[in-house]
Amino acid sequence: MPSHVSADPSADQPSPRGTVDSLITQTRRLRGDVDAVRRESSPQDGEEGRWQRALCDLAMHQLNDLDEHLAQLRDGPPPLTPRPPVPAPRATSVPEPLRGSLLSRVGTAEWNLLTDEASWSGELFQILGRDPAAPPLTLDELPSLVHADDQRMLTTMVTDCLIDGKPIDGEFRVARADGSLRTVHMMGEPVLDADGSTASMWAVLRDVSELRRSEHAVSESRDTLQRGQHIAQTEHRLAVELQEAVLPPWRGPLRIPRGGPDTLDLSARYLPSSVSALIGGDWYDALELPDGEVLLSVGDLTGHGVTVTSGMAMLLGALRGMAVAGARPGELMGWLNQLLDASVQPALGSAVCCRYRPETRTLVWAQAGHPAPLLFRNGTGCALPPPAGVLLGATTGAVYEQAEETLEPGDLLLFHTDGLVPRRAGIAAQLRLLALAPRFAEADTVQECVETVVEEFGETEREDDACVLIARVTD
Repeated sequence: MPSHVSADPSADQPSPRGTVDSLITQTRRLRGDVDAVRRESSPQDGEEGRWQRALCDLAMHQLNDLDEHLAQLRDGPPPLTPRPPVPAPRATSVPEPLRGSLLSRVGTAEWNLLTDEASWSGELFQILGRDPAAPPLTLDELPSLVHADDQRMLTTMVTDCLIDGKPIDGEFRVARADGSLRTVHMMGEPVLDADGSTASMWAVLRDVSELRRSEHAVSESRDTLQRGQHIAQTEHRLAVELQEAVLPPWRGPLRIPRGGPDTLDLSARYLPSSVSALIGGDWYDALELPDGEVLLSVGDLTGHGVTVTSGMAMLLGALRGMAVAGARPGELMGWLNQLLDASVQPALGSAVCCRYRPETRTLVWAQAGHPAPLLFRNGTGCALPPPAGVLLGATTGAVYEQAEETLEPGDLLLFHTDGLVPRRAGIAAQLRLLALAPRFAEADTVQECVETVVEEFGETEREDDACVLIARVTD
């Protein structure tokens, strides 16, 4: 069997989840071993036995925390739920962490109730910031080192231990001589004499300041994550509501102008991004104008989120208003460019704007850095030659040319935003759309044509959202 050095490096590696599960199993096995050692020790075995038992208790405490943290790592971030504010860490200053082994952060103490003597380990003097040459503090003097807000808690723990025999297991803050605050975890128990009376109290104290600060950092990062999720969900909901309020409520079929013999059959669809939940600035629109003409437009404002969606709403509202006032497509694009150029939030946009005159079946259109409309006639398709026009918001004072196309009964126009297909597809994407010409010719309604586009491109991995608008000149 080959050694691990010569093993194939391409062999399957365990998944991250499997690795964490393995760590959890090891932690629980180790916790069982430590618990077995703890049960074998006894406070009556002398100082070494009590020290061993207390350290086992501390180890069990930390292994329980480790088991919980690994389970959280395996299960991922918690669901978004309201959480109470996390209290600030107790230490008000961040001194240099103590260096060395675990034992350098663990000290022991024993207080003899019969002689009123105290015995501290050298590590405890260091933890509490006391001069090793000074005498150890008695139980009555110990609260003088403790933060004022924690003194009553310490007194209660000690009293319960000495009078009721309850083990001590709690934390308090120590105000050291250098002005720093340290968080100390204390575990202790009474030592009984032959007749069962409390003769002394023995304790292990551990400096857990860095541990608590780390836990606080984890809590803060978790809360930050949840706040970010909440904000993202709120923004997404607002963007969806704004988009739904601005875009035409119809998908199709729609026939305009209403009541006339020469009309357009319309159908449209909004396609969300397949890789992002964010809402972009894509739009489609069709509007019957007072002079009997029909306004057709599609466009896209770059970016995602509420700001972009509200910018799209502003552009679409301005476009409708100027079209109703009689603006032609070329000058209308120029005014939209000026509007974006003067906006507080810089943005770029692309658009196609058309005015269709039913009596003459004439389409007058302009574009601003946008894919040209595709014209399908007699089972074949082509892109309309685009008039000159740069992206909206790209250049101050830009001029947009117009083009005119005379349509025939049965002609079909397809408008789309560039998110319909991956940008890297280039001309191949347009060829895929043009290849749909025979299927469009066989379709009975424009809604079937839209469904054809959705079937062809709906499963494509789109980096951006998209809009499709199809108009057919009635026979």
